[in-house]
Amino acid sequence: MEFGTGKGKGVKIFSYIVLALFALCCIIPLLNIIMISFTDSSSIDTYGYSLFPKVLTLEAYELLFENPTTIVDAYGVTLFVTIVGTFLAVLIGVQFAYGLSRKNYVLRNQSSFYLYFTMLFSGGTVPIYILVTQYLGLKNSLWALILPYIVTPYNIFLIRTFIQGLPDTVFEAAKIDGAGEYTILYKMVYPMCKGGIATVTLFYLLSFWNAWYPCLLYINKSKLYTLQYMLHVLMGKIETLNMEVANGMAVNYFQQLPEDSLRMATCLVAIGPLIVAFPFFQKYFVRGIAVGAVKG
Repeated sequence: MEFGTGKGKGVKIFSYIVLALFALCCIIPLLNIIMISFTDSSSIDTYGYSLFPKVLTLEAYELLFENPTTIVDAYGVTLFVTIVGTFLAVLIGVQFAYGLSRKNYVLRNQSSFYLYFTMLFSGGTVPIYILVTQYLGLKNSLWALILPYIVTPYNIFLIRTFIQGLPDTVFEAAKIDGAGEYTILYKMVYPMCKGGIATVTLFYLLSFWNAWYPCLLYINKSKLYTLQYMLHVLMGKIETLNMEVANGMAVNYFQQLPEDSLRMATCLVAIGPLIVAFPFFQKYFVRGIAVGAVKG
């Protein structure tokens, strides 16, 4: 379509307006979360949520960072789990996907079925808990937050789709030149499939960073709490304390805590690093999903 015509300009302007409205729908909730985190609790009770609060306060952040060592330790644990887990998941996933994409792999169909079967059925929480804690002995270990989650069938199939999109002549030429499977994988597949690998890497980053339920299952030591679970525990304590205050059980000792603003402050603390990391993967993300959807 030529945008030089009047009709083309109209379509272009309309497209910009729609995209601008969509961008506002994404930005306004984030701005609302930021402003609520700085809003006084009494102001929220009186006037409700607003992008322009009447009373600003740092009370929620002061309460959240009252013991900064706890936050720092939780950040350290989460960074370790996220970085190590993502690295191992991508490393193993790409190798698994490469094997599934090779037509000369004898157990290709059987391996694909085995992987696909796990997407439909699982052993359940109790068997997995028994396996991790009793047979593997990973109770109160950070590896309990990593090892059971480094193989994700959907991500492996997505990477396989990218590898299958590569021309067979590339692999044949490499074989003629004497390249082995690992040489082809690390020197050819990785560079040529960096869009798909970056997309899957982002998926794993989000999964490991946001996970709190595995910590609930396998971790009892507070020093090993991940950031998400630590914030979950903190919010549970705040809600319980506010209920006691409302029932008159703690009115003589505590004031009403800023539950709403504190909840939003915890959201910002939790998503901060992801907002920084996402732009580095953005250019690969849409293309990776589109290729996986079309060819999968």
